[in-house]
Amino acid sequence: MEMEAEEQEKECLHLEAEKQKQKTSVKGVRDLLWTPMNWFKMLSSELHWSFVVGVVIVYGISQGLSMGLSRIGIQYYLKDDQKVQPSEAQVYFGIIQIPWMVKPFWGLLTDTLPILGYRRKPYFVFAGVIGVISMLVLSLDKKLDLTISLLSLMMGSAGVAIADVTIDACVTQNSISHPSLAGDMQSLCGLTSSIGALVGFSLSGFLVHLLGPKGVFGLLSIPPGLVILVGVMHREPHVRTFTYTQVSVKFLDACKTMWTTLKCGNVWRPCLYMYLSLALALNVREGMFYWYTDAKGGPSFSQEVVGSIFSIGAVGSLFGVLLYQNFFKSYPFRDVLFWTQLLYGVSGLLDLILVLRINLKFGLPDYFFVVIDEGVTQLIGRIKWMPLLVLSSKLCPAGIEGTFFALLMSIDHVGMLSSTWAGGLLLHVLKITRTQFENLWMAILIRSLLRIVPIALLFLIPRTDPNLSILPPEMLRTKKGHDTHEYETIEMASLVNVT
Repeated sequence: MEMEAEEQEKECLHLEAEKQKQKTSVKGVRDLLWTPMNWFKMLSSELHWSFVVGVVIVYGISQGLSMGLSRIGIQYYLKDDQKVQPSEAQVYFGIIQIPWMVKPFWGLLTDTLPILGYRRKPYFVFAGVIGVISMLVLSLDKKLDLTISLLSLMMGSAGVAIADVTIDACVTQNSISHPSLAGDMQSLCGLTSSIGALVGFSLSGFLVHLLGPKGVFGLLSIPPGLVILVGVMHREPHVRTFTYTQVSVKFLDACKTMWTTLKCGNVWRPCLYMYLSLALALNVREGMFYWYTDAKGGPSFSQEVVGSIFSIGAVGSLFGVLLYQNFFKSYPFRDVLFWTQLLYGVSGLLDLILVLRINLKFGLPDYFFVVIDEGVTQLIGRIKWMPLLVLSSKLCPAGIEGTFFALLMSIDHVGMLSSTWAGGLLLHVLKITRTQFENLWMAILIRSLLRIVPIALLFLIPRTDPNLSILPPEMLRTKKGHDTHEYETIEMASLVNVT
């Protein structure tokens, strides 16, 4: 009897353990599904749900989705329609990005020049309008001159840049009022941008093959149309007492505040690091793209395959955001940047293995190896980029948040432009053309080595808690007076709430 009782007790304990295990498993799946939802709910509660919607539209659709569709569309447009060389394509891509270099100008406009009494609404609308026009011009004119094409692409890029500056002002203002959520907000921006890019890259190759580059440009008129909708939905206080004679005064005040802030050691040192870390990572992307698609000894990938490769890169970028959000956002900026910069340089050598065809000697197919290469590189690059974005949001003084964050981002874009044009010069010097790729391995090796150099410059990055403010308290206080309400946290409301 005692034996039977013991066996029954053991059986009951076993069943109870199984039930507990099943409950834990179900709870784990439920937590996995609900954690992102709770995170979005928390951000919507703390920062207002319409702010989250605005970020999703501008970052996720206008930037992420458009970037995914336009990158491959522009590459094939320059390569097949305009018949340019890889080094020339590098230069043209740099020219297209020039509007991003003058982001402080757009920021000054949004911060100092209200239109019809509003500081943000008109700029969203203007950005959307010029974006729609530029994409329609590219898609409808069948015999467009290269110069006109570049001007249209620049105008489309300007539309995205203006919308970016305007939403950045919202993000930066909320970073000042909620410093503990600065990392979460940048994660939201990176997450939506990565998901948008993933969707865009996944569809890009198929759409370029089906519609051609011009057809893709036609589809790209839709995202700026949504930016116009953001401008219509945007709710902000109307500046009734504003006179345009105040513009020059505000402009000078903004310039003085920027200069005072830039003289602060905790500001100019990170700015210098951000520029050098980007400029030294030479961009030879067009050389690799031409080799992917045209080289006789290369993979000769189709448009659909190229799109799928970049989509895997977007997945890697998305995982980079998630890893930073869940594991690295509380680590000091300098520690994260050290390891990511080192790994970023090492990951560049994967291209070297591919171009030298070493992967084939080990039985690794080109597509499989390229997918791994793109995913790893984008993952590391995103983790490296995230702390710089969080740091930038913490360097902005109150009152000119949009302007100063735009200045910091323009420094980054000048660094990327330097990288692109220097990479184009390197391709030209090494005589890498549409059909000659013998020296491509040398360009990759030089680029990979230069990626590691910024490690020696990490002393420029402050060793502070990433959850705390970096600027002195007096730079984080807004001015008192009749325009104080202009610097309150910006919210976006639904159409029915617009007055």
